[in-house]
Amino acid sequence: MSTSSYYLGIDVGTGSARASLIDAAGHVAHVATVDTLTHRDPSDHRIFEQSTDNIWAAIASAIHTCLSQFQVAPEAVKGLGFDATCSLAVSDFEGQPVRVTRGAELGTHGDRNVILWADHRAEKEADLINSSGSVVLDYVGGTMSLEMEIPKILWLKTHMPPALFGRCQFFDLPDFLTYRATSAPTRSCCSLTCKCSFIPQTGWKDDFFTKIGLGDLVEGKYKQIGAADREKDVLTAGLPVGRGLCKKAAEELGLVEGTPVGSGVIDAYAGWLGTVGARSTVDGKLSSLPSLDESRHRLAAVAGTSTCHLVQSPEGVFVNGVWGPYRDALFRGWWMNEGGQSSTGQLIDFILTNHPAYPLLREQGKVQGKSIFVVLQDILDRLRDDEHAASFTELLKDVHMYPDFHGNRSPIADPRMRGSLVGLTLDATLPDLARKYYLALESIALQTRHIIDTLNAAGHEVREIYMSGGQATNGVLMRLFADVCGMGVVVPRAGEHAGAVVRGAAMLGRFAAEAAARGGEGAAMGEKEQGEALWRIMVEMTPPGTLVSPSASPREKKLLEAKYKIFRESIDIQKRWRKEMEEAMK
Repeated sequence: MSTSSYYLGIDVGTGSARASLIDAAGHVAHVATVDTLTHRDPSDHRIFEQSTDNIWAAIASAIHTCLSQFQVAPEAVKGLGFDATCSLAVSDFEGQPVRVTRGAELGTHGDRNVILWADHRAEKEADLINSSGSVVLDYVGGTMSLEMEIPKILWLKTHMPPALFGRCQFFDLPDFLTYRATSAPTRSCCSLTCKCSFIPQTGWKDDFFTKIGLGDLVEGKYKQIGAADREKDVLTAGLPVGRGLCKKAAEELGLVEGTPVGSGVIDAYAGWLGTVGARSTVDGKLSSLPSLDESRHRLAAVAGTSTCHLVQSPEGVFVNGVWGPYRDALFRGWWMNEGGQSSTGQLIDFILTNHPAYPLLREQGKVQGKSIFVVLQDILDRLRDDEHAASFTELLKDVHMYPDFHGNRSPIADPRMRGSLVGLTLDATLPDLARKYYLALESIALQTRHIIDTLNAAGHEVREIYMSGGQATNGVLMRLFADVCGMGVVVPRAGEHAGAVVRGAAMLGRFAAEAAARGGEGAAMGEKEQGEALWRIMVEMTPPGTLVSPSASPREKKLLEAKYKIFRESIDIQKRWRKEMEEAMK
């Protein structure tokens, strides 16, 4: 049985929990993934709910698989870190799950106690919050998303009996996981600042919570959201939580009681940790070691079901329609902005699976022994050649897609935005599906440019994109990002595309182990010392990536510029049409 030292990263995504054993050099020993359950309401498409018990059981199963299949002794795990989606977990003060499902059982004990990030039930509550005029809104791009935690908590307050609401404590999911692991209610600066309206350097704003109808939180000195004392109860990324794994959690996970647990982060932020410290290779040559200061020029795009765009800066940059700036979200003294697209991988899947030719696509994939994406690429290559087009952009120059099928997170920050497709014909064939697939990729890339342009116009200096997540394996999409955005895209090496997030979580475990080894000095590290330690861990544990440089011809560049202009115009047109219809309803 292996007794080498490992760090355990645990990632809870939208539909699964992953555990990964990683050593100090960044080598992955083993990864295990276990699916989690998501409950939908057949009569309300806005509802997405999960269970912390189900999530915890999946985590335990994944960890046991890692340890047993790779024959790692529990003592060899020196630290662990958690990341998770920014979903709202609700329990009582004994840690028992509290139901969040509308109806008679709302607020009672029950396992459906997580409102998933994608849940859009709190639209009215978000509108109320956005009419408050509070300074809190300045730190979320001027508009609070209904995907954040405070609108969801307000929805629960509105629909739950007061006595039941008063016994609840509310967690952003990463913080619930460290709570379950350690029994310590300590919260992370990442979760509180980014999703729970905790203002950098000042803490909670009493007048904001009172004005929107959550005065209960103020009167209870914020015990329900777990951070009465911002100096003592809020930790930056990776600092040790409590006394490490509590006895119950250690038994459930098959690990050693007291193993250091790092303060958790939101999954996209773990993706930032696991990518932006990378060196890149071009023609087999490795770039020089990056400095922490270079992080300000590196945008992390964490692309799965949705996509998050994260960039750090030494000073706060306020960007309309982009979340943040969040101080201390990862590094003390640094600020983070977070853009995002609510539906990217989900959009691609929707376009494919809802097309009449999708069954034929799957059949051809089986017959040819190829991935459906390779089949689509083959079809696109033939179409381009048959129509004598110089590029796929030229092939589809007269068709345009707008991608906000599930609302806009950034930089418009409008959940009412909807998708559109202009240039339809009476075509339901496999070639038509291939065209629509490429249009979906193109629209995702165009919106990514919109987000980056907005960031840079406000004062950022993004120069490269660092990819992670399932979409990073899509070579066509990566080329589109480089050409549309006009900058290099660093792609993880083969087999590492899905590992950045869980790798980032393992980095938190290593940071916690090193800080815990210093005893009481760990949490007392100075700002510079703490930053240098975390950046060193990131650089040491991140494998090199491959740089994809822009390569569009002058002709294609002109076409992409025209496409981008039309993309921006489509936003204005949709807003104008919506206003005209609202006027007609008066």
